[in-house]
Amino acid sequence: MLVDSPPQPQTQPPPADTVPARRQAMRAAGLLVSVGVLLLVVVASIAIGAKQIPVGDVWHGLFGNTGTDNDVVIRDLRLPRTLLGLLAGAALGLAGAVMQALTRNPLADPGLLGINAGASAAVVSAISFFGVTSLTGYVWFAFAGAAAVMVLVYALGGVRAATPVRLALAGTAATAALYGYINAVQIMDTAALDKMRFWTVGSLASASMGTVRQVLPFIAVGIVLALVVARPLNAMGMGDDTARALGAHVNRTRAVAMLAVTLLCGAATAACGPIVFVGLMVPHIVRSFTGPDQRWILPYATILSPVLLLGADVIGRVVTRPAELQVGIVTALIGGPLFIFLVRRRRMAQL
Repeated sequence: MLVDSPPQPQTQPPPADTVPARRQAMRAAGLLVSVGVLLLVVVASIAIGAKQIPVGDVWHGLFGNTGTDNDVVIRDLRLPRTLLGLLAGAALGLAGAVMQALTRNPLADPGLLGINAGASAAVVSAISFFGVTSLTGYVWFAFAGAAAVMVLVYALGGVRAATPVRLALAGTAATAALYGYINAVQIMDTAALDKMRFWTVGSLASASMGTVRQVLPFIAVGIVLALVVARPLNAMGMGDDTARALGAHVNRTRAVAMLAVTLLCGAATAACGPIVFVGLMVPHIVRSFTGPDQRWILPYATILSPVLLLGADVIGRVVTRPAELQVGIVTALIGGPLFIFLVRRRRMAQL
């Protein structure tokens, strides 16, 4: 005689629409946590430096400012330095994320299109031929050089027929030619070499509120443009033909994205010099937990890149007290080994 077994309880999978909703909630929560981390790093950048200042004096320097030595350090040195690091970090990280989406290459960075080389060539020309010696003067020349090279690369890439491969090839050719020019000028003009050396390292040490005010409009516009093209960049990630079939305006999106990269990277490079690995590494890390959706990658990169840049700057101020190690050196020392580790881990995961 057969006896029917009692029915077993069955666990129902969650409805399909709750999975994306849960994922979106986790991403939003992570974004809020990232903002909290950024605020902590900003506080650390203002409170910690080559000179040890008590916490009470830091607070007094920000809101009291009676003219003491500590007040001057906080208001005139650390606050502009922190604000510039905040802007430059956000600009470099966002520019790198847009570049990687635009070229469909996770190892791309703004230097791939010759922006850093254009800015450097303009600065060395300003020093050697026009006698410019101030950081304020460097900003405008460097930004003009970055913009000119971007226009040149876009023209060499074919404008309407531009593709990621053509743009990368044009950027590589422009970079090689410009760095040849830079080396030639520096060899012939040793004074230009001496003045250029500090700028090319990448530093926040010479930051001022004037510099912050100069680059703020360019970076603000660049951030808005980059975030606006997040959705069409998602479509372009599947190829130009698919993007057109989905209704994306490929040429317009590419032009706006390149304009955003020029504004962001040009302004940051002009103010701080060419700082490496921020625009390359942060978007790469962000993509590992957000997935390929640019609507999340771009905001995360905007928030977390200043965390890396300001954190590296704080480390550089502390490790060699009372001297300082420039932030461009620290980001290279941290970024190189970390990026190799990330690439190797990704390769092992694919085996």
